[in-house]
Amino acid sequence: MRYSELGGKEIIDLDNGERIGVVGQSDLVIDPKTGAILSMIIPVGSFLALGRKKEEVTIPWKSIRTIGSERIIIEMNEKSKTSE
Repeated sequence: MRYSELGGKEIIDLDNGERIGVVGQSDLVIDPKTGAILSMIIPVGSFLALGRKKEEVTIPWKSIRTIGSERIIIEMNEKSKTSE
């Protein structure tokens, strides 16, 4: 599968049914030695959120359970959130 095929897919957490975000302006973290994908970083929050810090959710690649035609289902007990 190509990265471009992931664009526009919703990311849903299987543990609680929560919508994490949409793949689009996300980044992939890649191991430079092996080329393996380690995680995906998804920006969370509104683009026009004035005065608010941008948050990110880091999803380990091993947490992805299924990639469907419209959604990516993940299973992770704890999200790693950071602020910029």
